[in-house]
Amino acid sequence: MKKLSNWAPAWAAFSILICLLVNADVLADALLESTDTIPQQCSTDCKTRYGSEIGKSPAGVSAYSNCNSNCVIFEPNHRNDVYTGIKWQCVEYARRWLLSEQSVVFGDVDIAADIWGMQQVNNPFSKQVLSFDSIVNGAAELPQRGDLLIYGKDYLGTGHVAVVVAIDEKLHTIKIAEQNFSNTKWQAEYAREIAYTKSENRIWLLDPYLIGWKRVAQVKH
Repeated sequence: MKKLSNWAPAWAAFSILICLLVNADVLADALLESTDTIPQQCSTDCKTRYGSEIGKSPAGVSAYSNCNSNCVIFEPNHRNDVYTGIKWQCVEYARRWLLSEQSVVFGDVDIAADIWGMQQVNNPFSKQVLSFDSIVNGAAELPQRGDLLIYGKDYLGTGHVAVVVAIDEKLHTIKIAEQNFSNTKWQAEYAREIAYTKSENRIWLLDPYLIGWKRVAQVKH
């Protein structure tokens, strides 16, 4: 009996080792399987690894890498059971940001440029409908935090959308958050800065293909 008791710790350690090896093999297989499901255009020539976090807005809304602009995986994303879009496209980030910060979403669009034609947004929880105003680049007022910058379809055939997260009136710059533009790591709580200029009481954002910005109308109390 003493000999058996002496072997017990060794057998226990051996069993644990076998269990760890088996679990490691299962994990490796799962990782390999998940990698195999990513198409080649989303796993090669990536600026950053597909699905990795590349930044976070001041409000804490994370942006994720889409690898490169040619990558499209038709996998839907949801937040609080609300559809936000196809991972990790620019439209998905804009819709998720509005849902997180203003509790509203805009409807389905085929391409980002189509957001310009949307006239309303809705609260998916209360069903309240709000106006979604269009302000053309060159208007008399600055963008505001939460406005969506909309780029025309001449940009890559789809356009682009980004979220205004801060305005610096001293430096004449707009800070924006976005997905699937450069797909590189943000250096701060924004993806990039856009300069603007004032001319004859009009504001011009100096960024190619920009049509203007969309703004959710505020409820008057």
